[in-house]
Amino acid sequence: MPTRKSLFALLVLFVLIPSVLFPQIYSENYKHQQNDVMPYPANMVINRGLPFIVDNDFTVTSAIGASKKLSIAINDFAEKISRKTGIVINEENRFMSRTAGLLVYAENESPAGVITDESYTVEVAQYRIILKSKTDVGALRGLQTILQLVQFANGKYYVPACRISDAPRFPWRGLLIDVSRHFMPVEVIKRNIDGMTAVKLNVLHLHLADNQGFRVECKAFPKLHEMGSDGNYFTQEQIKDIIKYANDRGIRVVPEFDIPGHSTAWFAGYPEYASAPGPYEIERHFGVFDPCFDPTKESVYDFFDKFFAEMSALFNDEYIHIGGDENEGKQWDANADIQAFMKQNGFASNHELQAYFNKRIQKILEKYGKKMIGWDEIFSESLPKDILIHSWRGKEAMMKAAQLGYASILSSGYYIDLCQSVFDHYFNDPMPPDINLTSEEKKLILGGEATMWAELVNPDNVDSRIWPRTAAIAEVLWTGVKNFSADSLENKFILYRRFDNASNFLNTAGLKHQSNRKLMLANVTDKPELLENILKVWEPLKYYNRHKYTKYSQTTPLNRPVDIAVPDAPLSFEFNYLTKRILSRTAEAEEIESGRQAFLKLSKDCDAFLDGKKKEDYKDAELIAEKTKGISSIITTILYSLQKKERPGEETFNLDYYKGQTAELELSLLPALKELYDYVEKGKHLK
Repeated sequence: MPTRKSLFALLVLFVLIPSVLFPQIYSENYKHQQNDVMPYPANMVINRGLPFIVDNDFTVTSAIGASKKLSIAINDFAEKISRKTGIVINEENRFMSRTAGLLVYAENESPAGVITDESYTVEVAQYRIILKSKTDVGALRGLQTILQLVQFANGKYYVPACRISDAPRFPWRGLLIDVSRHFMPVEVIKRNIDGMTAVKLNVLHLHLADNQGFRVECKAFPKLHEMGSDGNYFTQEQIKDIIKYANDRGIRVVPEFDIPGHSTAWFAGYPEYASAPGPYEIERHFGVFDPCFDPTKESVYDFFDKFFAEMSALFNDEYIHIGGDENEGKQWDANADIQAFMKQNGFASNHELQAYFNKRIQKILEKYGKKMIGWDEIFSESLPKDILIHSWRGKEAMMKAAQLGYASILSSGYYIDLCQSVFDHYFNDPMPPDINLTSEEKKLILGGEATMWAELVNPDNVDSRIWPRTAAIAEVLWTGVKNFSADSLENKFILYRRFDNASNFLNTAGLKHQSNRKLMLANVTDKPELLENILKVWEPLKYYNRHKYTKYSQTTPLNRPVDIAVPDAPLSFEFNYLTKRILSRTAEAEEIESGRQAFLKLSKDCDAFLDGKKKEDYKDAELIAEKTKGISSIITTILYSLQKKERPGEETFNLDYYKGQTAELELSLLPALKELYDYVEKGKHLK
């Protein structure tokens, strides 16, 4: 076991040098090779044999003949190897047998848009890597694992000798991207598909229609996209292109058209289907709004029959998502005709009326060969057992559905737009060991989805909100929270290091979660490197608290420091970890000194940032820098007192000044600092 000189001995490096250095912390421990893969394989054994060297003679061969998907995957693999190592796998070295290379056996081709066998095995020896799978999609998953296993040491790139037998825990591992509230162009969707491929997610859920926009071309009802999108929508050819791009990478595409509520944009062009008279226009702000389809009009079902006929032909997945959430029924309550209809049919509540609507929609979808999926509000025992319940309000709805024979997936706890910590997501298991379900009921838990709602993201910062935290969610869905404990500091560090490694790997996949942040920083200040360091102790307000301070709309610029800062602020994590070690009396002197030096450096960065003229209209950055300087001074003073084994002296620190929000950011290290201050001020470190 290597020495734990601990994380904080590298704290100065963390501030100054990219976190790609993290793998070196456990370099003596051969097990780190497995930990560097995310999601880690179900079964992996690192052998003591000589590794496979990746050099200019490296070849890739498909032993049985490559399907179209596998051919695309091998070419992607070759390009990413080159991006990661600088070693070019020439065209003639792809799909050819050589002495030193990767041999791929994929027995069958998987149909597009269908859940399929994703299992694979890998055996790495000195002169050959052999990847075997029952399907080409399984081979795709194995190629991503091999990519992550490529290491660098002693001037060479290599893959450690190992044996892997891997298969996913759940068949449904998804990412929802909301393109309604803020539109995301095709290139944004495609690069996030590449990110999904890298971490073995297999369902792209496109939220295409909501109050703020209808985002797909509809030929039967052209006013949907003409009047409901501001011109920002996907043509049907673009949708076909996205679907093909995703299917070629073993990813399904499930469309969501949210009904009967969340529907203002529908009514901009077709107000006659609403429960209250128009006119309507696109909703520019965010929240829950009243407009809702009228479930009592037969013309509404004629409309949806034609609409879903067209969309069913366009989207090749077996499911269409109907939303169904957050319908408060205010328009229904105020409509005399709807109230009379409810009385005539014996409906005692709006929920019963919505169940009637859902049953009618389900029959239409069934007519066109589709199955219904919807948020947990759609649940009703009157619906057939082949519908899928998508739980956003909690695991209870998911469990209840399973107990009654309905399949379900989980998004509660995976709302990545809420800017929660990666640990909040990672330790949120759809099916924990103590779940109160029978073995048959457990089979109905199909997996889960990370959800990227788009009130506070645009094409510039959406990647940094999705990645790399979604890689941790992908691991839970692929393998599970297998070897980690939420209460273990050491395990949290291992996870954080792996999370950081995944971030760098995702760069090679083409994500812009790091590069776009640098561009945004350059727009905020002429000293972007300094502000980047300052933001390493700040995190965006969590949940929906930002809306308390700014009335956001589709036209609100998302170019402030809060839009650049990320959850899991790296320097805050390091300080929190150091504090726990100090309080448990396991921190070493060099760790404490490294921490003190890191915050001295941060204080100097603040001085340099505040020195001279800044760009106008970016006062947020100056205020953040001033507070960062103050908190850095407090931390260095306390750590110095700890080192000298004395109390801080007569100085009293007003930590309350740093509480709460500053420019919709918060200091996530503040609770740990309060603990440390109490510990030192009361002289507990002297005992």
